Amino acid sequence: MKLLSELKLGNLTLKNRIIMAPLTRMRSAQPGNIPQELNATYYAQRASAGLIITEATQVSQQGQGYPGTPGIHSKEQVSGWKQVTKAVHEKGGKIFLQLWHVGRISHSSHQPDGKLPVAPSAIAAKNSGTYTADWKPTEILTPRALEVVEIKNIVKDFKMAAINAKEAGFDGVEVHMANGYLLDQFLQSGSNQRTDDYGGSIADRVRFPLEVLDAVINVWGKDKVGVRLSPYGTFNDMSDSDPKALFDHLIEELNKRGIVFIDMIEPRATTAGGDDKLNDKAPCTSDLFKNKFNGVFISAGGYTPETAEQALEQNKADAIMFGRWFISNPDLPERISKKAELNKYDRSTFYGGQEKGYTDYPCLS
Repeated sequence: MKLLSELKLGNLTLKNRIIMAPLTRMRSAQPGNIPQELNATYYAQRASAGLIITEATQVSQQGQGYPGTPGIHSKEQVSGWKQVTKAVHEKGGKIFLQLWHVGRISHSSHQPDGKLPVAPSAIAAKNSGTYTADWKPTEILTPRALEVVEIKNIVKDFKMAAINAKEAGFDGVEVHMANGYLLDQFLQSGSNQRTDDYGGSIADRVRFPLEVLDAVINVWGKDKVGVRLSPYGTFNDMSDSDPKALFDHLIEELNKRGIVFIDMIEPRATTAGGDDKLNDKAPCTSDLFKNKFNGVFISAGGYTPETAEQALEQNKADAIMFGRWFISNPDLPERISKKAELNKYDRSTFYGGQEKGYTDYPCLS
């Protein structure tokens, strides 16, 4: 099986091509959004993945949009993540940290001094919601547009987060430019209506995400950095006037920088795990973009073991991400190799809580 074959990722050798997707689970210790022993157990259980990408992790307090999500901007958070990386490495696993700023997908209760969330432009995300700091469902507020000096400061936040990730013992980092969060909001014309150097043309809209990426590469080196993208995704009210031109240009820029992988979400699974529906009429982004990227191309979104193997055989991807099936099957690679039945997942336990639906799914052995 191609899924179970090794894969070179920069100077790392992955033991298989089964990648654990970044999965928001909202189970960090409070106060302080600190990774804890429970999180270390969860990730270590899944160390048989070729590579684990952690849940999205905010680079600053301003970057938080949901309760219980972990950060990478305090000493306590770095110490908490050290427990996680140690546990994964002891089980022979490899783990990258996903760096995240939610932008407009937040609420004042998460923001420093209770301020409004920030975005490229003061445009609210329609039909989107989040939770307040005390776990109450809330509509998305109209954000305020970032000043240029603030954009420069967020680049510094990402750089500091990358430095902290190195101290915490990660094998590399992934920059989150997908799913309607801050960097994606700058990329796409539906959310970015700026008229300065950070808006308007495609070259100007990609400027800030690339400044972030350059700062992160400066810390880690290009062969330890990946990027997550979601072309044609509609989650968090995203849209662009010409997605093909935008992402062609962006991939060209990523090639110039020589990053080690992109992880691209198929738009058929655009709800970012919100439900099980797949949109079969959505464009196939692996068909559109895989051959344009020079590094390792990881595809995500609604795969089964069978369709994943098929995608690799047809050269539509170099590796496949699994999310929900990794939640309910800590030993997913073993189950795939033995063609064993997969545990069903319990969607009601995806976000928040403790062990239930997190570390209590059974393994074969």
